Amino acid sequence: MNASFESNPLIDRLPKHLKQFIKPQDYEDYTPINQAVWRYVMRKNVSYLSKVAHESYIEGLQKTGLEVDQIPNMYGMNRILKEIGWAAVAVDGFIPPNAFMEFQAYNVLVIASDIRQLEHIEYTPAPDIIHEGAGHAPIIANPEYAEYLRRFGEIGCKAISSHRDYELYEAIRLLSILKEAEDTPTEEIKKAEERVDYLQNNMGKLSEMSRIRNLHWWTVEYGLIGTPENPKIYGAGLLSSIGESAWCMTHNVKKIPYDISAADQNFDITKPQPQLYVTPDFAHLSLVLEEFANTMALRTGGPKGVQKLIDSKALGTIELSTGLQVSGVFTNVIEHNGKSIYIQTSGPTALSYRNKELVGHGTNYHKEGFGSPIGMLKGINLAIEDMSPRDLRAYDIYEGEKVTLEFEGGIKVSGEIITGSRNLQGEIILISFKNCTVTHYDTILFRPEWGVYDMAVGKKVISAFSGPADVTSFDMINHVPSSKTIKAKKSKEREELESLYLAVRKIRTNENSDLSLEQIFEILKQNHPNDWLLSVEMIELTTQNNSTQLQQEIVAFLEKVKTNRPEVAHLISDGLDLIFQKETV
Repeated sequence: MNASFESNPLIDRLPKHLKQFIKPQDYEDYTPINQAVWRYVMRKNVSYLSKVAHESYIEGLQKTGLEVDQIPNMYGMNRILKEIGWAAVAVDGFIPPNAFMEFQAYNVLVIASDIRQLEHIEYTPAPDIIHEGAGHAPIIANPEYAEYLRRFGEIGCKAISSHRDYELYEAIRLLSILKEAEDTPTEEIKKAEERVDYLQNNMGKLSEMSRIRNLHWWTVEYGLIGTPENPKIYGAGLLSSIGESAWCMTHNVKKIPYDISAADQNFDITKPQPQLYVTPDFAHLSLVLEEFANTMALRTGGPKGVQKLIDSKALGTIELSTGLQVSGVFTNVIEHNGKSIYIQTSGPTALSYRNKELVGHGTNYHKEGFGSPIGMLKGINLAIEDMSPRDLRAYDIYEGEKVTLEFEGGIKVSGEIITGSRNLQGEIILISFKNCTVTHYDTILFRPEWGVYDMAVGKKVISAFSGPADVTSFDMINHVPSSKTIKAKKSKEREELESLYLAVRKIRTNENSDLSLEQIFEILKQNHPNDWLLSVEMIELTTQNNSTQLQQEIVAFLEKVKTNRPEVAHLISDGLDLIFQKETV
């Protein structure tokens, strides 16, 4: 298989700043051991989850093109996902939360294409194709849940982060990579864990992104559905973890009715969750999401919204009551009587209307920043945006007129009006001045020698959100993660073991194999006495060809492995149960 991916219209319409995260799946990089890991997890999942997962899961496995016997490829998944209005792309491990959610807003499922090691078969803190493909993909075949996921992405990507959120993302990404990599020194993992712990415990007041990420964790990743007394699994983190999917059903895990309080419940990706939230149905998820969205600056605006953008130190947007949008890095807001009366950005800024950049008001024009008064004129009950042409003329807000506009709160704009811009409703949204001075009492905010002054028009800030209004206004192809996923190490011993797994796979699929099961088993016993999964795979084949003697020898070998490696004893037992239960059905 070549290194490209099969696209579809949903992927084609992704903006460039999201496409930078997409990587080829490189299907041929999956080893025979990787395939065996996928097969073991999926066989166990289909068997166990058919009893404890939401009914949409098993149905979704078929609808999304996921096979039990082999790792899915993006070609097949995209052809089938297209039928339910979704697509899938491969990425390298964790990507920033805003980007992850924005993909969802475009109905695109992000799949970390690496797969966990055999040693981490039950659970890995790193995102992998088992988690993403076998966890997320099947459940989106449920239309109600799929719309929740899309809507969550649409709202979540607008959430404002704190400057520490990105530090935490990078720390978690590094920790997940180190824990999944082979032979990482214990001290290195401990250091990474301490960094994550420190950041999690010193985040200060939770940002919008932190809180909505919590909601995402307790629903999309670790959600239960039904009642606390009789829950079913729908969260991808549980669906893809053969360890936690069983653990979560015990009384050791507290079950809590899901509500907006989950936004303030933090989580630890490195440990089993001590509590989980149960939603009565998928519709309830959307109700809580909308309740949370009502608390976001996206919907509340005001000076608090602008201050959130200032605190984030990142690219964001405010929208005024006229619909004019200002996108940039906000550095100042002047308040008066609980209202924003002046906003200021620094560096490249763009002005937009309805998420489309205004002609002539891009980052090249506003490259040094943008500042403007907001609100009502002093002593006048009629806002500029609500003035008729006759009103505007009466107050000398007219082309060619020299005028002084005094706003509530002490902002004055004095200059000669050049022109104005209107929105589709005919409201003035922007007024341009020459020879203009802008002051706040004794503080000069704009001088005539600085050039043309463009004044935004709006009674108030009605919205503030992360990112630009028009994604084409800024160069956002700039994501460089501090860490990259680490591939499995190669050695002669590993290559030989891989060849044995491949030989067993060929026998199962009726392809020509240079080795018989007996020969494979002899090499395994001599050279790889600690491996257990290949023996389980061979026992499955002995039940099909009635090789009773060989089967007994392999079972005896596995009993020794259980004694020598008690940490995998339950995995061996579960694998054998799957085989022998199937034989007795």
